[in-house]
Amino acid sequence: MGGVKSGFVATEDDRAGHGPFPSRRGDAGGSGTGGRFSGPSPGLALFLLDCAFLAVISRAGFAALAALARQPMSTPIIAVTWLLYPAAMLAGLYALGLYRRDMILETRKALARLPLAVGFGALGVAAPIAVLTTLAPALPLHNQALLFSAALGTGVTSGAFARVVFYGLREQGLFRRRVLIIGAGRRAWDLVWMLGKEGRGVHYEIAFAHDPVFGEIDPRLADGTAGPIVPASGQGVLAAARRFGVEQIIVAPDERRGMDLESLLACKIAGFPVKQYLDVVEKEIRRIDLKRMELGWLLYSDGFQLGLVSRVFKRALDLGVSLVLLLAFTPFLLAAAIAIKLDDNGPIFYGQERVTRNGRIFRIVKLRTMRVDAERQGAVWAADKDNRITRVGAFLRRTRIDEMPQIFNVLIGDMSLVGPRPERPAFVGMLAAQLPLYHERHIVKAGLTGWAQINYPYGASIDDARSKLSYDLYYVKNFNILFDLLIIAQTLRVVLWPGGVR
Repeated sequence: MGGVKSGFVATEDDRAGHGPFPSRRGDAGGSGTGGRFSGPSPGLALFLLDCAFLAVISRAGFAALAALARQPMSTPIIAVTWLLYPAAMLAGLYALGLYRRDMILETRKALARLPLAVGFGALGVAAPIAVLTTLAPALPLHNQALLFSAALGTGVTSGAFARVVFYGLREQGLFRRRVLIIGAGRRAWDLVWMLGKEGRGVHYEIAFAHDPVFGEIDPRLADGTAGPIVPASGQGVLAAARRFGVEQIIVAPDERRGMDLESLLACKIAGFPVKQYLDVVEKEIRRIDLKRMELGWLLYSDGFQLGLVSRVFKRALDLGVSLVLLLAFTPFLLAAAIAIKLDDNGPIFYGQERVTRNGRIFRIVKLRTMRVDAERQGAVWAADKDNRITRVGAFLRRTRIDEMPQIFNVLIGDMSLVGPRPERPAFVGMLAAQLPLYHERHIVKAGLTGWAQINYPYGASIDDARSKLSYDLYYVKNFNILFDLLIIAQTLRVVLWPGGVR
């Protein structure tokens, strides 16, 4: 079950309140308090460890470099330069996905990617400094090769130490989350499965409180492998929360009619946070569960705040980053254009109608990756190992270089850097007829990259479209400029490891 464990064993000692998961303080008197998820999330905890180790080891490297170079290293410009390296390397670690759940769980894989992530970050500082020293040789920025080497060494060392320490803390159960789920039906099983596969935590210990009025117990939960099932009648929920020392109660019954709300209120008053199923999926899984969507929840929950100020900042971000990308990728675009022409002497670019904000149709520009006659029989989704893709096209798709001409669509305002993937009008009509809330993804402009694109592989089916829509709706509901920046940063990971998306 991935990161889900059944750590609750219903022994006689447990029933007496003295099991391996002791009650909260004050429970002896019957008035114990619950607790929220303790401490930061695993990703944030690892980031903080990286910050701490970088600060300590970089300081030591700074002093050693000053002695080795035999020159004063305390001038403001050199001090600022040294501080830029750790900041850039932290950005590199994030961009290459080293704070994602899969990298947190796979320590060896994370350590293998660590030098590349640190190297990307260090280059992000070294390259502009090299240009600066060339243009202004009078600046006191000597021994840049030595500075880069020292930064790279300290970055890899501190990153490795941080992950070893984090692994030790994880093995001690520091990031274990204890949850009580109300209900043990199909909805509860869906939640257990999603937490194990995609949850922000690394280990979940789950118990269930069930009542016959909630419906039948799901057979996959009946044997207690995912967690023990206790009665939810009367004070059973509060007693279970205290007995298991849970940090959150999640309401997820298949049938809510007849549910004892007073018992849940008693839990909340006692200090145990009580959350709805859909709220937990949004926060922990970071997508919207379309399978069990409730329009009432979507209506009354926060989100969908797309004000004028946000749109202005988003447009400014689009223009600024697009111009930088255009400058950086022009040589690659020219090389790709020559390769396409030499491959089959066909056209370099192709245009295609796509749908963007408010359902408006525009013409997208991409490098051609398929044969000229690829769609002589009409629009068809691209498939894995599609024989219509040319040899050059396969490489362009794998590296995402074929998407680069869309920068022009961003510059003229048809698209944004971040947003839902632009679909063809024929597919939009078909998908909207089968998927609820599909048109809501068009509240914002279509994007060159997006939350769905960095979390889900390329899909060519209704099921894939439904999964990607769950991410698109999460993005539209939770849009902000910082979110856009984080998505742009993680796009580098998808370019380098196309199979790295879930």
